[in-house]
Amino acid sequence: MLGFKLKDIILYAGVVAAVPWNNDQNEQKPLNLPLSGKQNPSNRGHSRQPNIVFILTDDQDIEMRSLDYLPFVQKHLLNKGTLFRNHFVTTALCCPSRVSLWTGRHSHNTNVTDVNPPYGGYPKFVSQGFNENFLPVWLQQAGYNTYYTGKLFNAHTTQNYNNPHVKGFTASDFLLDPWTYNYLNPAYQRNHEPPILYKGQHTIDILIDKANSLLDDAIASEKPFFLGIAPVAPHSNVEGDISDISDLYKIKFSEPIPLKRHAHLFPDAKVPRTPHFNPDKPSGVNWIAERPQLNKTLVDHNDYYYRQRLRALQGVDELVDGIFKRLEENGQLDNTYIFYTSDNGFHVSQHRLNPGKECGFEDDIRVPFIVRGPGIAEGAISKAVTTHIDVAPTIFELAGIPLREDFDGLAIPLEKSQQKTKRHEHVNVEYWGFAVEEGSFGGTLFWNNTYKSLRIIGENYNLYYSVWCNNEHQLYDLTNDPYQLRNIYPGYEYHDKSITILGAPLAKVVDRLDSLLLVLKSCKGTVCVKPWEKLHPDGDVESLPDALLADFDIFYEQQESVSYSRCEAGYILDAEGPQDALSYKRHGVHWSNWV
Repeated sequence: MLGFKLKDIILYAGVVAAVPWNNDQNEQKPLNLPLSGKQNPSNRGHSRQPNIVFILTDDQDIEMRSLDYLPFVQKHLLNKGTLFRNHFVTTALCCPSRVSLWTGRHSHNTNVTDVNPPYGGYPKFVSQGFNENFLPVWLQQAGYNTYYTGKLFNAHTTQNYNNPHVKGFTASDFLLDPWTYNYLNPAYQRNHEPPILYKGQHTIDILIDKANSLLDDAIASEKPFFLGIAPVAPHSNVEGDISDISDLYKIKFSEPIPLKRHAHLFPDAKVPRTPHFNPDKPSGVNWIAERPQLNKTLVDHNDYYYRQRLRALQGVDELVDGIFKRLEENGQLDNTYIFYTSDNGFHVSQHRLNPGKECGFEDDIRVPFIVRGPGIAEGAISKAVTTHIDVAPTIFELAGIPLREDFDGLAIPLEKSQQKTKRHEHVNVEYWGFAVEEGSFGGTLFWNNTYKSLRIIGENYNLYYSVWCNNEHQLYDLTNDPYQLRNIYPGYEYHDKSITILGAPLAKVVDRLDSLLLVLKSCKGTVCVKPWEKLHPDGDVESLPDALLADFDIFYEQQESVSYSRCEAGYILDAEGPQDALSYKRHGVHWSNWV
């Protein structure tokens, strides 16, 4: 470490605790110094391959308008890049979502479905073989230098960080459990060095210094580079061992903690009072349908929690501004693609829910996704349906790397000239295990939160369909019910036999949606991009309207339905119900089993 003296270096639960010493006042001060490398203000010219900076926040919403409170994100990204408004995560939980992001595979193909072992976390990522087979490794093989700082995965701890070390990075400085979410006592671990506990220092200020230092090193290397920056904001502050979330008495959730310079901001901000804010009637199914209406104490707390999220994001906003200034000063901005997104969305008071994620509602699965770079339209909004599964293929395309056959996604059309490229209409959403309430009034676990969902968007249709592990169903028509308050699936309160979608009776539409979900819930590779081709190998069906032709009615009525035999906390195949879909044939055999 440079630029300060250490009063003490103590080994604390596997962490070297760095305590900066101020000779004048004998007190701790925030670290605000680069770790290594020197800023190079000269223009070193452009790399043949573009640079990539990827900023990944934690639990950031888009539906509650958090982007409205980030002036530097607006200035550098929204005004100078493209916002992909229909961008979704496929698992609304950080570790599974991040593994999917960096591998280009759905969670049912990574089998990393939770934040901790046995079903998830860094140990599961390693045991599945991905430490040798994910994005930074592939980029290094293609000639990139790769850098990363901040949160990588859950259950990446001060005890297992070197068993093994994360591969694929030229240099790294990771946040580690059990201090990942402790805003004022974070633990970072640089390269292969021991972890350091920064007692009393704010995680975002530390991250800003580390990100700037890594960027300086990346620019000085004169090679194309990838830099991942993953601040923990606006996640809840958490004290205790998050690796054992089953015992919540040992874990203290509280509101995000902003930097002191931002603690006074937005005193009047409240959770947007949209129709699904603490509604008079319960919505959803399973445990969500049983949630009571929030009382005034909880509503007031949730408004405070919302303000703290916005305040905590101001440090991220400053980070973004600093990164752009460094890129511009070093002549690298015109040859760099900058991505800004989150690992999942978030809800606060919607559907009567206290702060949290893990649900299939829009609030949790729809996230900010903004890209700026060469050829990308400025100040644009794209309506293309995109997901985190598409990110790795997109970066491959930018870097000029041939796409892998095991990618479950499709490169995103970034440039203005690509915006009219025809894409699929669907998003496959999946989840296993529990949901948890966060914040000072949180701590409740809701089990049996396992479900499969289909999000499908096209001209004149906008639908969400899900099947839960207790075999309850949801169907929302977001064209007429954008806040997902009226479950129109047959047998539920808002079902009406007179309802039609695309001119078809509801039962007919449900048959098609369920069959499409049956393919997607176990798809691999190109099947995940073109699932209709598995149902209709002749290639005459490419969308929901095509599938609604009367010729196919008997075929879809014969199809097995998506169902579960039981609720499980992870991806256990014999609990997952039918796996094979029938395929329609116009000639010869009318339909056949697809394996």
